[in-house]
Amino acid sequence: MVVAISIMGIMGIVVGIGLAVASKVFYVYVDPKILAVDDALPGANCGGCGYPGCGSNAEAIVAGKSEPNSCVAAGADVAEAIAAIMGMSVEAKEPDIARPGCTYGVEDADIKYIYDGLSDCRAAALLSGGMKVCSIGCLGLGSCVKVCQFGALRMGPEGLPVVNEERCTGCGACERVCPKHIINLSSITRRIMREYTDEDCTTPCQRACPAGIDICEYIHQIALGDYHRSVQVIKERNPFPAVIGRICPRPCEDDCRRQLTDEPVAINFLKRFVADYERMKGERILPYKAPDTGRRVAVIGGGVEGLSTAFFTARLGHETTVYEATDKLGGLLRSAIAVNRLSMDILDWDIEGVLEMGVRAETGKALGSDFSVDSLLEADVEAVFLATGGWDSRLARGSGATVESPVPGMWLMIDLLRFGDDAASGIHLGSHVVIAGGGISVIEAAEKSRQLGVGKTTVMFREKEDAALLATEQIETLKKDGVEVLFNAGITRLFGEQNRLTHLEYTDDQGLQKEVMPADSLIIAAGRFPQLVFTRIQPEPESEETESGSEDTEIKSEQTGTAPNTVLQWEAFEPYKDPTQYDQVGLLAQGDVLSDFSGAIRAIGAGRRAAAAIHQSMYGLPLTLPDNVLTPVSVIQNVDTVQEVRTDPRRIMPLCNEPDCAELETGFIETIAKEEACRCLQCGLICYQHTDTAVSAPEPETEEAVVASSPAD
Repeated sequence: MVVAISIMGIMGIVVGIGLAVASKVFYVYVDPKILAVDDALPGANCGGCGYPGCGSNAEAIVAGKSEPNSCVAAGADVAEAIAAIMGMSVEAKEPDIARPGCTYGVEDADIKYIYDGLSDCRAAALLSGGMKVCSIGCLGLGSCVKVCQFGALRMGPEGLPVVNEERCTGCGACERVCPKHIINLSSITRRIMREYTDEDCTTPCQRACPAGIDICEYIHQIALGDYHRSVQVIKERNPFPAVIGRICPRPCEDDCRRQLTDEPVAINFLKRFVADYERMKGERILPYKAPDTGRRVAVIGGGVEGLSTAFFTARLGHETTVYEATDKLGGLLRSAIAVNRLSMDILDWDIEGVLEMGVRAETGKALGSDFSVDSLLEADVEAVFLATGGWDSRLARGSGATVESPVPGMWLMIDLLRFGDDAASGIHLGSHVVIAGGGISVIEAAEKSRQLGVGKTTVMFREKEDAALLATEQIETLKKDGVEVLFNAGITRLFGEQNRLTHLEYTDDQGLQKEVMPADSLIIAAGRFPQLVFTRIQPEPESEETESGSEDTEIKSEQTGTAPNTVLQWEAFEPYKDPTQYDQVGLLAQGDVLSDFSGAIRAIGAGRRAAAAIHQSMYGLPLTLPDNVLTPVSVIQNVDTVQEVRTDPRRIMPLCNEPDCAELETGFIETIAKEEACRCLQCGLICYQHTDTAVSAPEPETEEAVVASSPAD
């Protein structure tokens, strides 16, 4: 007995030692944060967050790949608890909703193949190496419906997925399973931030519109008689429908596919019709906006671009204030267009709609005299956007003889050349001036700079040396006078302290290397100040070392040595470029606005991009475009002929024949508007709907004929 007990004791000791050794050898460290987050999650393991279980989501949250409020089965208290664990705060989040991007159903598509018994879209997309129903749109097998765990999707009568927004949690399972990328998560923020790609089911008119309005949809709503919804669709991308409905140059109509049969649809007149419907009813129709974020944004300039930026920034949930130097908002629209084309009542109506979105306006407040960029940033404004317009805007408000420098240390070359000799002009260049762009005027500007006591002058040309606007002898003369001349240089960022410029960053347009140089002043050869977003530079904790060779290190090492926590430091950068010029780098690049916009609709598009850039900068998101962003040179499928479409002439806008007409055109009446809306072919990327015809469409003989003449989306 004693021996047996001893043996058992020895065995127990051996086993214990073995387990202890094994625990050390096979020990797996688990981050206590992950454990804490996992404990806070409800343990539903529903997959609605996009991960296979709560444990995986906890790891993703700690790794920064998922948000603290990503759990669809938990409430706000769980999100706040997780945020506290992560040392973060939670803002109100708008719901993400799945949104199908195909408009033409499988049953109506003309290209069909047998699936050989397959019932999954992903398998069908791979079968025989290609698409089976159409080369762009939905395959219609309902794989998205099968993976939805919340019963929020069903296949509709047209063979397209239909979303129940009340049930949809925005988990993204349907988006991940769709092989054709026609389902995407949608929200107010996503729609404002989104640039179209070559995978989107866009229409020719939509692609031509500088604001990217969903033209096909708002015309469809007019045909249905739902004018309220039509206005909402327009205001998703255009806060000035009544104004644009009167003055737009209508590039959309140039690409209207209807003209392949007879005449383009009167797209802009239809926009005016529903905008006037809203105005005549006197009931404001506003698009949806995101929950309040508690973040403050300032927009300087109350023209179309500034007001559009404010409108979209407010819709993104930010508290936005517009500062305008004159006593009225509207910019050049108040002076550059005849009143019988655009009355001030119409302009004021649309501006009031911007303000009703939650935008505040302070008129009679001039940048430089009543406030400054740094004073706004010091007043807890998180971002400041500059949209002061060009030289023509100054002339319109009677300030052509006044030197303005809304950006610290930045001056227009025209002011330097005209008023540089006048001590009362207020032009102070400091010891190092950079001149950006210009032709032969650069020589005179450099001489003016020397006369004003500048010690060093640098001239930057975006062009190569052999393409510059100066002769070789003139360039050599500049160099002999001590002027540094740089080519292929685009200015990409400005840095400053308080109300002065200290450095600028420029990028080599060929090698794309970035350099930072000291600068007290920047002379702009263009006729307007560039559009810029200003944000505070957050000082790093003193205990943390900045990475060797970083731009921040370069800047701080050359600054005055003042403690970073006592002096406001800022940076300024331009919003991302129009996708038509996405490959351009820096200020004053090809496609950048040098005077004011050629059309108000282009200023609206620029305002939306500015709002998106402001939002991205505040949340630390990169200001980049997707690789397949849609541009005029994108290679996409299209049609060059339409058949079996009944000829139906375009409705003409009636003109006012009275001698005292307030407006030249009287607008469509309801019956005419509906008739014109019904002319729309309801296009997709390469599809369109057949109109009623007495003759049946002949069966196409080849696939090529189908693509050229029949719906294929």
